[in-house]
Amino acid sequence: MASSSNSFICTILLLIASFGHVFGCYESIISFGDSLTDTGNLIRLSKSNNQVASSVLPYGETFFHHPTGRFSDGRLIIDFLAEGMGFPLIPPYAGVMKNMSSSINSIRGVNFAVAGATAVDISFLEQRGIKNPATNVSLGTELDWFKQMLPSLCKSPASCREFLGNSLVLMGEIGGNDYNHPFSQGKSGEEIKSYVPAVISAIGVAINELIELGAQTLIVPGNLPIGCSSSYLTTFKDSNKNEYDDSTGCINWLNDFAEYHNQLLQEEIHRFREIHPHANIIYADYYNAAMQIYKSPKKFGKFYKLYCSMLWGRGSIQF
Repeated sequence: MASSSNSFICTILLLIASFGHVFGCYESIISFGDSLTDTGNLIRLSKSNNQVASSVLPYGETFFHHPTGRFSDGRLIIDFLAEGMGFPLIPPYAGVMKNMSSSINSIRGVNFAVAGATAVDISFLEQRGIKNPATNVSLGTELDWFKQMLPSLCKSPASCREFLGNSLVLMGEIGGNDYNHPFSQGKSGEEIKSYVPAVISAIGVAINELIELGAQTLIVPGNLPIGCSSSYLTTFKDSNKNEYDDSTGCINWLNDFAEYHNQLLQEEIHRFREIHPHANIIYADYYNAAMQIYKSPKKFGKFYKLYCSMLWGRGSIQF
C-alpha cells in the first residue's frame, strides 16, 4: 500500500535505532495510519467477498506463521514499539470493537490504522477523479473512531486527558496513499504536488485535535523515498540515466517529491510545537533512515532478489 516491502524494513530499523529515548512510562499506545501500521483493521472491515492481500500467505509467514492482516511477512513498527515498551501487541480497532466487553479493560492501546487509508478525506480525491481501491477510510475517520471509543477507555473528561497524556501516539506514517493512488491512476507529478499542502493540513488538524484532547507525546513519521520503491521504479522506468541517482538507482524527481512532503510536514510540526510547547511532537525521519540502506545495502544484510512488483499490477524489478 504505502510502500514496497523493502522500504518497510528500513522503517523498522529506524525506529529500533532512534526511539530508545521514547520508551518511557507510558500506559498505552494509540496508533493511526495506513498499511505500515495496520495490524488487522482492513481485513476485518472489508466485505467477505473482497479478499485482502494481507489475508493470505506469504503475509505473516515468518513471525506469526499465518496471515494477521499485517502487510508484512512478520511484525510492523508498532509491534516493535509495543515490545520495546513491554506491552502486548496493540490490537486493531475493528477487533477490539468486536470483543469490546471482554477486552477493553485489559488492553494497552488501540490501533486505528487501515491499509490504504489517506490523510485527506476520500471526497478530496473523488473530486479530482481519483479512486481509492482499498478503502474509503481517511485519517479523519480514524480519529472519529478514536473519539467514539475514548469514553470506553476512560471514565471522565479529566481521566481521558490523563489517559491520553500518558499514551504514546503514533501518527502513521500517513499520507503516502494520498500520492500512491493518483500516481497509479495516471495523474501528473505536477498536479499531485499541488495536493501536498492539503495532505499536510489534514495531518496537522489531527495532531492539533489530539493535543487538545490531552496527547502530550506524538511520533509523526515522514514519507519514504518513493523513488526507490520497486513499484515506482517499474511504473516510471526511464531510458534517460540522468533521471536516476548514481549511488542508489532511485528516481530523483520522485524522491524530490517525497522530500517536499517531508519539508512541509516538518514546518507544520514546528508550527504546532510553538502553539503547544508542552507537547513533545517527534518527527520520525523515515526518508533518511531508508536512504542509508539504499546507499549501503550490504551493511544491512543480503536482500537483493528478483521481485515481481505487483502494487499496480505490472512489471518486475531488481531490488
